Amino acid sequence: MRRVATALLIVLAIGYLAPVFGSLTAALAQIAPPPPPPPPPPPPPPPPPPTPTPTPDPTPQGGSRVTPLGWYIMGGMFCSAAAPIAGTIILGREMTAAEVGRSTLSCFLGPVGWVLGPHLFPDVTVSPNSPNKTPQRSRQAHGRNISPPPPGGTYFVRNEVLVEFDAGTTERYRAALGRNLQLTALESQTFALTGRTLQRWRIDGTRSVANTLRAMSRFARVSAAQPNMSYLAQQGAPATTQEAAADAAPPQYVVSKMRLREAHRISGGDDVLVAVIDSRIDTKHPDLAGVFADEYDTIGTAEEPHMHGTGMAGAIAAHVKLLGVAPRVKLLAVRAFAGDKSGAQSTTFNILKGFDWAAGKGARVINMSFAGPADPMLRNMMAKAHARGIVLIAAVGNAGPRSPPLYPAADPLVIGVTATDADDKLLPQANRGPQVAVAAPGVDILVPAPDGGYQITSGTSVAAAHASGVAALLLARNPKMTASDVRRVLTGTATSTGGKRTDTGAGVIDAFGAIDSLPK
Repeated sequence: MRRVATALLIVLAIGYLAPVFGSLTAALAQIAPPPPPPPPPPPPPPPPPPTPTPTPDPTPQGGSRVTPLGWYIMGGMFCSAAAPIAGTIILGREMTAAEVGRSTLSCFLGPVGWVLGPHLFPDVTVSPNSPNKTPQRSRQAHGRNISPPPPGGTYFVRNEVLVEFDAGTTERYRAALGRNLQLTALESQTFALTGRTLQRWRIDGTRSVANTLRAMSRFARVSAAQPNMSYLAQQGAPATTQEAAADAAPPQYVVSKMRLREAHRISGGDDVLVAVIDSRIDTKHPDLAGVFADEYDTIGTAEEPHMHGTGMAGAIAAHVKLLGVAPRVKLLAVRAFAGDKSGAQSTTFNILKGFDWAAGKGARVINMSFAGPADPMLRNMMAKAHARGIVLIAAVGNAGPRSPPLYPAADPLVIGVTATDADDKLLPQANRGPQVAVAAPGVDILVPAPDGGYQITSGTSVAAAHASGVAALLLARNPKMTASDVRRVLTGTATSTGGKRTDTGAGVIDAFGAIDSLPK
């Protein structure tokens, strides 16, 4: 349509200006000095001798010259046709109809066209309140979906950005963007839960992530862009973890603190699908035998089972030497994190892939024992999951009382969980704030470790896993519960610690109290 508009504008400009140029030509003819009188005819020459009839000369005699006005018109037409092509190359996108109109006017009228162009061909802007707004038509409208990192932010991949293009964007357009900004496309995926197709691009040039994203505001078909955020399974100061033998370790105070045996007489979480988005889980651990419904690796690199993911799965579903909160659930093991014993790290793109897969498998609960920065694309996916009835539970983080809120726990659709000890005292390095919905045991917790071992761990990660187990108990008892229903029951039946709401939320989760509160 823009090419048609370009041609139409050129034709209209020429059609409009032709009469003007015709009048100018007539006026010039009237004021031009008359031609000099012809000289007197010479005397007739003597008759030439007879010659053969010459061959006609094909060269036209007395051919007309191109006047300056003609050169002016032809130059304007050439400029009008070439300007949109040059503009598209320079801008890395097709010029809008208004830009084509201004360039055409400038070709014919020069500086006068520069002045008149913005008035005759203004940019089209779209009100944010308009029901028919089209962000790709206006930089102001689509720019709000481009999210540079906050000043001083560090939790993102230093040379990557995530980009979403408008539907129908051609490969040629994307290639032009890559050349213009010195980017290389790494991978692309369409997410069923949100219906969005996102691409991961590597920055090859010297631009920072922030400057690259700002430069993308010039490309009208970029509908969303942001950094590829980083998330840690051990956020901030790492919570302690040590290897232990199950027989020699102290008894599980979690069992009595949460009244698990009483709760299991009513519900064991039977066959409720709980997705654990974490590092690689030891799916062959004896204490986790038979609990895995499926598994998915978003990273695709070789790695041994990891302590963090294995421990979170065990806190939820252990059932041999240890007693998990929901021993009869079915787990979806999602490997989205990679790392070593000190912790594991993931990115927005890998978490989105795992999240989308888990939702497609029918997960009722998604456990997110990790923390990091605010993330628009992850927020959008979580909103879709929450609307579908999926319960979202996350650790508030171990970055200390002065840390700003961390995500996804700080998202209002997520149940943020902090950690307390056997005496209901708060884990010292736990984050504080209004994002804390409830607390759960998270200090000196005995859980499975890779290769059939066991470990004692502390942190808000394992506390979140305990909360996910209780959510599964509730859904097994009443499958019709919504995510909001689960939040209301967990917070409404929690045992108050007497502390600040910003420290432990509504209090420590009581598994039996939550199950017993449901209608019989």
